[in-house]
Amino acid sequence: MFAGTAVTRPLTMRHAPLDRPECQRGARRPSPTNRPAAGRGGAGGRRRTVDNGPVTRASLDKQPHEVAAMFDDVAARYDLTNDVLSLGQARLWRKEVDRAVAARPAERVLDLAAGTGTSSLPFTRSGAYVVPCDFSVGMLREGKKRHPWLPLTAGDGTRLPFADAVFDAVTISFGLRNIQDTGAALAELYRVTKPGGRVVICEFSEPTWAPFRTVYTEYLMRALPPVARAVSSNPDAYVYLAESIRTWPNQPELAARLQGAGWTEVAWRNLTGGIVALHRGTKPVEG
Repeated sequence: MFAGTAVTRPLTMRHAPLDRPECQRGARRPSPTNRPAAGRGGAGGRRRTVDNGPVTRASLDKQPHEVAAMFDDVAARYDLTNDVLSLGQARLWRKEVDRAVAARPAERVLDLAAGTGTSSLPFTRSGAYVVPCDFSVGMLREGKKRHPWLPLTAGDGTRLPFADAVFDAVTISFGLRNIQDTGAALAELYRVTKPGGRVVICEFSEPTWAPFRTVYTEYLMRALPPVARAVSSNPDAYVYLAESIRTWPNQPELAARLQGAGWTEVAWRNLTGGIVALHRGTKPVEG
C-alpha cells in the first residue's frame, strides 16, 4: 500500500507542459516537413519516405521517426483495431493494469505510451492526477479530440520532460517494446518516480504452455495481418507489431532488465496464459 500525496500545483517539468499535444502554448507550430518525432525510443528526425509516400511500417531497429510515423498513421482506429485483434482481451488487460497500479486520490501517475489516452481513464476515476504521455503526435491529437480535459503531453521515452521524483506511480502498456533503448526508458521511468513509488509494465510476453505458444505464434504471423487489413487504416503497421512481439524478451528477461535499472521487489503476473505479462517494481527509499 502506498500513501498518496496531495497535489496543490502542476507538476514541475524540465520543459513547459504541453497544453496541446502538437506544440507548446505560444510556440510556433512545426510544419509537417520539419517536425521532429517525439520518440519513445530516442531522438526525432524527419519522416523518411518510400515511393514518395510516408513510412507506414517501422523496422525492428525501431528508428524513432519511423515508429512515430507509423503510429500517427493508425491513430484514428487504433483502439478499435486493438479490441478486434485481441478478441476483446485488451479491455481486460487494461482493467488488470488499473488494479496493479492501484492509484489513489491525489496521487500523481505517469501513463507513458498512452496513445489516445484510453489507458489513462481508469486512473482518473480513482481521483489521481494522471499525465498521459506519448511520442506520437497523431495519437495525441486523436486523444485530444476524445478527451480534451486530459493533460496529454508529447514526450520521448528516453528523455522524459519531467523533473526527478515527481510521480507516485509510472506505467506503460504495450509501448516499452517500441522503444529503441529499453534500458534508457526504464532508467527514465525510475528517475521520475518518487522513492517508494512503483512501476507497472504491461507488455506482450511468452505464453507459458508450449502447445499454445506455437498456436499463438502462428496467429501472430498468419492470422493477424489479414484481420488487420479488414479493420486497420494501416495493416502493414500490425505486421511490424507482430514481429516486435516475437523478438521481445520473455518474463524473466524483462524482470532482469527492471532490476538492472534499479527497481526492487520486481515480480510479474501472467495474463491470458502468458500472452501478456504484468511486471511490477518499487523504487527503493533512500537512506
